[in-house]
Amino acid sequence: MINREDMLELTRRMTPARNHFDRIAGAYIDRDGDFDGSFNTHFQKLQAREKEKMLSIAKAVPFSRTNEELKRKKFPGGNPEEKALYQLLYGLLDCGLKNDALLDSLYDYIMERHASGRAYGILVFHGMYDIPRKSSAGEYQYESEEVYNYIICAVCPLAGEYEPGEPEAGFIFPAFSDRSADFTHIDIYRRA
Repeated sequence: MINREDMLELTRRMTPARNHFDRIAGAYIDRDGDFDGSFNTHFQKLQAREKEKMLSIAKAVPFSRTNEELKRKKFPGGNPEEKALYQLLYGLLDCGLKNDALLDSLYDYIMERHASGRAYGILVFHGMYDIPRKSSAGEYQYESEEVYNYIICAVCPLAGEYEPGEPEAGFIFPAFSDRSADFTHIDIYRRA
């Protein structure tokens, strides 16, 4: 089960002033399911309006209805395909989305499984959240216990040309559990 408070802790940091994303990458897929271009840039290079839009998309995944739309899954499972995906996601996490060949592999994986019949975008965010320590009374202190290094992926229908709408699917890897990274699980989002 996903603890709603963990997800709310992440989303509270997804504002222009408190943002902890350092990179965003994405691909555009046309209505026939063919690749139509990609990008990969530092998150702070986005224009203010675009940054707010992208933050709202990233935030939609952890802010969704916990344990209904956003579900935790043991990861990887026993099959070789899941183990290969785990290695791919771990590689993307390790390089901070700076390896376009790994991103292309992720886009291909999603394109093979996401048949929507309309144009859509795949957006991938990399963040590093410096988790503040909590006192025994539950109050945040300034020093941190660990840094949560993670990826959020959002699959969004395109509202216009290269204009992503609200996410319809996505994931958070690794899962954020008990205020810490959980590399044995992935949180998968599917809009109800």
